[in-house]
Amino acid sequence: MNGMRAVRATLWILLAAGAPACGATPPDGVDPVAFRTASDAAPPDTVSAAAGLRARVVILGDSLTAGLGLPEPEAFPARLQARVDAAGWPIEIAARGVSGDTTAGGRRRLDWALDGDVRLLIVALGGNDALRGLPVRQMHENLAAIIDDAEGRGVPVVLAGMEAPPNFGPAYTSEFREVFQTLAATRDVTYIPFLLEGVAGDRTLNQRDGIHPNAAGAERVAAHLWTTLEPLMAELAEAPGTPGGGGTP
Repeated sequence: MNGMRAVRATLWILLAAGAPACGATPPDGVDPVAFRTASDAAPPDTVSAAAGLRARVVILGDSLTAGLGLPEPEAFPARLQARVDAAGWPIEIAARGVSGDTTAGGRRRLDWALDGDVRLLIVALGGNDALRGLPVRQMHENLAAIIDDAEGRGVPVVLAGMEAPPNFGPAYTSEFREVFQTLAATRDVTYIPFLLEGVAGDRTLNQRDGIHPNAAGAERVAAHLWTTLEPLMAELAEAPGTPGGGGTP
């Protein structure tokens, strides 16, 4: 445990030394469609007919989800899609990543992110809240609202945690971590404690900024997430209402 915390601290020391934050936040009132990655440029209702026949799993995140600095096929959502396709499951992994987004931004664009036949929501936010030292109470409220809204629509949630930089002090770091732990304990979510497990702080798995995974790092993130997601995807593929699943499409 202490070794892993040291690795996480190494990542945030790099950030505190002057590495840039995860992109620019879209101005208030600007349609986030304009800030999507090139691979996700089409609005949800204009995706291909083939994609429309698949159950959708949405990843609501920031530049880590958007794959900043990587070709689209090398970002971790695309690596998850490759695993889904290899299994032959009729599931679309939809990356809804906006660079620079905080939990407040994710909350504002949740309606857009959940458009269509969404069967599972993966929440991968919090990194930019940490970089800006935003109040943990605010982050808790935003994440709780996202989870409650999704579950109110009948969409199960996977919550992927993040870590705060040590330069804000041990109290903030601990309180930040406890937000994810508390939500995992009080909400009916599947919990992944740290999105960047095994990647944060490893220079060989990150780009020069020390923040965003390189291709090998993104593959490692996907492999880490897949340990939790694989049984959920298998269950989803067999669920009633999924094309080719256990019920009528």
